[in-house]
Amino acid sequence: MSCNIVMVERRLTAVVKTKVPFAKIPDAQRAARAAVDGALPSLDAGPLGRPCTRFLTPAASALDMEIGTIVARTFPAKGEVVPSDLPAGRAAHFLLKGSFDGMPGAWQTLFDWCTAEKLTLAGINWEIYMPWQGVDPAKLETDLYALLA
Repeated sequence: MSCNIVMVERRLTAVVKTKVPFAKIPDAQRAARAAVDGALPSLDAGPLGRPCTRFLTPAASALDMEIGTIVARTFPAKGEVVPSDLPAGRAAHFLLKGSFDGMPGAWQTLFDWCTAEKLTLAGINWEIYMPWQGVDPAKLETDLYALLA
């Protein structure tokens, strides 16, 4: 497991925007994913990509989050599901292999690596998940990105 710098392209997303206390993140993820999944068939957003979550740092006790799915084209907002994007640019990247339980440590690894490499963070971070339904948690892979300033 290693960190590296990658160039990423802008990706359109369908998301629910929310501010979530750290302890409530799993519940917020489930609720937002249910809302997005329910709205996607009627959004005319084109072929769907992988699920994702975008969030802002630093955060003291709660994260400003956008929880949703990568889509092919923008669309009019439908209820709480709105169009957004994952940004383009230079980003630090780490691939987490294994259960979502490893997420806090994976982010710490990426942020520590950025500090050691003297990289300046832009404060925009995101995760792109592989489909996890029916998958052995030990075989999950999650891409973590931290946009660089």
